[in-house]
Amino acid sequence: MTKPSYDSVQVGDQLPTLELPAVNRTTVALFGGASGDHNPIHIDIDFARRAGMPDVFAQGMLGMAWLGRLLTRWIPQAHLRRFDVRFQGITHLGNQITCSGRVVEKLEVNGENCVRIELQNTNQFGQTKIAGEALVAL
Repeated sequence: MTKPSYDSVQVGDQLPTLELPAVNRTTVALFGGASGDHNPIHIDIDFARRAGMPDVFAQGMLGMAWLGRLLTRWIPQAHLRRFDVRFQGITHLGNQITCSGRVVEKLEVNGENCVRIELQNTNQFGQTKIAGEALVAL
């Protein structure tokens, strides 16, 4: 894939999507270990059920990490100037997440040519789990 440049990118352009396999217990447990998030609601089914959930579920930061992967497959991490998200729903086991992004603005920030990217991850039912945006220097 050709590295995007400010001149080659247009408002409305879509980033290449990132499609992930279904969330499973192994993924959630491994992310918990890697991130230090050992909240039992993500790894202990009995704890999750006592909290009123049907089962454990993915950490919100795992969904954000997937959006970060979407971005850094498109541009080097060093070009990322801002990355913000809003958690909008629980990512349950079995959810197959697709991450997507769209250029919504070209602008200059602190003397750099940048683009603002609208981001989201959705499950196989079209439910948005995380929405956000990033500012990327090109």
